[in-house]
Formats: sequence, structure tokens, C-alpha cells
Amino acid sequence: MACLVKRRGRYVIDFYDQTGKRRWKTLHKNITKKKAKEELRDIEELVANGAYLPAKKVPLFSTVAEDWIKHKKGFLRESTWEVCKTHTKLHFKTLEAMKINRITTATCEKWIGEKQADKMNLNTLRKLLVTLNQIFTYAVRHRYIGYNPLREAERPRDQGHEEKKEMRVLNPEQIKIFLENTEEQKYRVLFTLATFSGARQGELLGLKWKDFDWNNKQVHIQRTFNNGRFFAVKTRASNRRIDLGPIVIQELKKWKLASGKSKLGLVFPNEEGEPLDHHNMVNRFFIPALKKAGFCKKLENGKVDRIRFHDLRHTYASLLVEQGENIKYIQTQLGHSSPTVTLNVYAHLMKPTNQDSAKRLESTIFEATGSKMVANDEKGVTA
Repeated sequence: MACLVKRRGRYVIDFYDQTGKRRWKTLHKNITKKKAKEELRDIEELVANGAYLPAKKVPLFSTVAEDWIKHKKGFLRESTWEVCKTHTKLHFKTLEAMKINRITTATCEKWIGEKQADKMNLNTLRKLLVTLNQIFTYAVRHRYIGYNPLREAERPRDQGHEEKKEMRVLNPEQIKIFLENTEEQKYRVLFTLATFSGARQGELLGLKWKDFDWNNKQVHIQRTFNNGRFFAVKTRASNRRIDLGPIVIQELKKWKLASGKSKLGLVFPNEEGEPLDHHNMVNRFFIPALKKAGFCKKLENGKVDRIRFHDLRHTYASLLVEQGENIKYIQTQLGHSSPTVTLNVYAHLMKPTNQDSAKRLESTIFEATGSKMVANDEKGVTA
């Protein structure tokens, strides 16, 4: 049981910590009784949560962040771990020298405000908050603090000023022109497969010939190649089989014969039989093909208006939506975790009206029941 006493003009908190050891904490001389009682309640809460530490043993934020990033190395993909490591190294400077238990919700909100004042991209800030939240969660788990101060902090919102990456898609005629202007067979087949499968760039570069089911005309996505390494796909939904049409299958078979064997069995190897470098592929073959097809133009501000490689995935999805495919099927082909994710990304492509659907519904009901009801605008029936 903790108690508050006054000795030589200062308030002293007399208590037992979670290990049963008796401790005293002498407060500053100018602390009021109200503040002293608040400090007493804080200590009681820490003891109750098993999180009390003497001031000398409370680690700095930088120490906790370093411990956390070391701990996560065995649980994250290397590319993800490197991103988190960069976050802890570059973006928490104002927190580094603070004791972890001195960081409050107000401190977190101030840090968020500073990042917004520096015009940090909203998506970047949100990713930093994920990392920061995990650091505080780690601190709670190790009893350095009794609660996560970021949990109650007000999160940044899009105020309508964020510059969003525009989704660009090619229509069927543009796809035909683009592929015709891709001269080298390997890259023409690569871009064709990207457009007709919706597979991500890393998934395409990691493909092996053994991933194709020629009888069922499918490709099995089960790995990705990023940052110079092969990885298993991140989620169960990403491990998927994508349906391919007979023309795409025929082009793949032609390329298989022309390419010969590679030591890793890759579909799109470089000259040494290793996976393609994605920067080299985009800069030396994808962009030149776009330029030759007339799909790159320079804007007045000096920037170049063109689609990104990832927009071939959006093109695939938009065409499936356009031809009325079931959203659940589109989700499974894209490897999204749920149809909700697919709808969030592509809902704007859905038609606001669908008279064909309404007519099919009428036909199903009226023809099945033998009803003589008809809707005939030609006879002058109007709403």
C-alpha cells in the first residue's frame, strides 16, 4: 500500500513495488499536494501493471527502439525489416533522448504535428506510426511502461491536400499498340503476362517454368523476387492460381522454346540466368516501349506523363470489372485478402447504371411466372 508523506518541505511517496521491495520517491520541492497525489496514483498503476521501474533503470526511447528492431529481425522479411530500421534511424530524433516512460499522448501528438508541418506525405506518416506503435507495444510487453501513449493520440487525416498517385489504365487498343511496340520477345511476353494476369512485378520476376499448369492454363504464384532475394508470398491469398487465355499460353510456350534452359528455371532471366533487375527492365525496355507507342508525353512542369509498370495490374483489374466479372473472382485472381480490399481499390470503375442487369431480372421473374406484364417505351409508356 502506497502512502504520501511530507518530509523537510517535500512530498515523499512511500510504497512497495511489484517485487515486494520497499521504495521511496522524493518529489521536487515545488510540487503541490494535488500533483503529488497524481504522481502517487501513477506509481500505484505502474505497480499494479508490474511496470514500475526506478528512474535510473528506465531506458531511453532510442534504446527501446534499438532493442525492438533487433528483436524483429527474425520475424520480418528482410526488405520490411530494412524499412523499419530506416524508420527508427531517421524519423524519431525528437523522441530518442527521452525516457520511454516520459513520452505521453501529448508528446506523440506533438511529434505527429511536427511531421505534418514538415509536409510529410500522409501515407509515409501512417507507416511511421505503425512502427512507432510497435515500439511502444514492445515497451509495454517488457514492462518499461504501463500503457501505449500512441493508442489515444489523434491520428493524421487527409485534409484534401495529399497528392495521390493516379491510377492509369490502358484500353484494349492501347494494349495492342503497346505490345506491338515492344520489340524483344522476352519483354513482350513479360508485359503481356503482366497485363493478362495482373501479377505484381516481383511475382513476375520470380516466376519459374514449373509454376505453369499447361493443361489447366494457369500460373501458380507462390514466390516473389524483391531487393535481390526470393521470398515466399506474404499472405495465403497471394499464393494463388491465375487463369490465362489460350493466346497468352501460346506466347509463353513460344518463349519457353526460344529462351532455352536457365540454371534457376526462371521464366524471365537475365543473360546470366539470374532474375531481372527491375530498374533495368523498366528503364531500358518498359519506358522505351511506352515512348515508341506514343504513351509518354512531357508536361509543362517538366514531368513526364506515363503509366507505371504497376498500372498493368490495374489495367487487368479494370478490364475484368468492365466485362462484369464477379468481384470475388477478381479478388482471388489479384491475390487480395478480401473482396472489400478489391472494392476499395476499384469501386470507382463500377458502372453507376446497369440496364442489362435490370432487364435480366425482369426476364427471370416475368418469364418464369408467365406474367403478361411488359414495359414498352415504344407504346408511349413514360415515367
